[in-house]
Amino acid sequence: MRPSNTAAAIAARRTQTKDKLDRVATAIGQLRRDRSRLTVRGIAQRADVSATFLYENADARALVQNAVTDSRSRRDAAGQAEHDRIEATWRERAMNAEAELTRTQKEVLVQRQRIGELMGQIRGFDRMVPGESVQHLISENTTLKHLVQKLTQEHRKLQERLEGARSNLRFSDKRIAALEAQLLERKQP
Repeated sequence: MRPSNTAAAIAARRTQTKDKLDRVATAIGQLRRDRSRLTVRGIAQRADVSATFLYENADARALVQNAVTDSRSRRDAAGQAEHDRIEATWRERAMNAEAELTRTQKEVLVQRQRIGELMGQIRGFDRMVPGESVQHLISENTTLKHLVQKLTQEHRKLQERLEGARSNLRFSDKRIAALEAQLLERKQP
């Protein structure tokens, strides 16, 4: 080969390489705008170059590595931001749950104290009237109710007898007055 042909071939190769590098840069920009994942194969397909070119050419390899690294850091930053957002909501939920738990524990404590007071009152009633005494009071109450019924019946009977005695007394008073009138009539002739 002649030196002019060699220089022309090298210049053509450099132009071709620069064209491929421009297409790679354009492909990387398009993939970023589309928010597509940046991979060697994806960039090679979009730039219409071989993956071998991307691995063998130092400038192309640097473009791809920088793009992939930048993409990862952006993805990592976006992922970290999403993680932080989610963690913040969980942190807020946890704080709300802790506050609610504290409120519930206070309410349970108040309820337990009230239950203790009521149990104390019940025990106080048990001390005042033990269980056996309650049964004794119930049976004594029943006995007293029967006695009241019996006394009520006796009172009614005595009331009826008293009415009868009063009636007899009136009748006898009338009879005595009639007899006295007859005696007086006989004595007067």
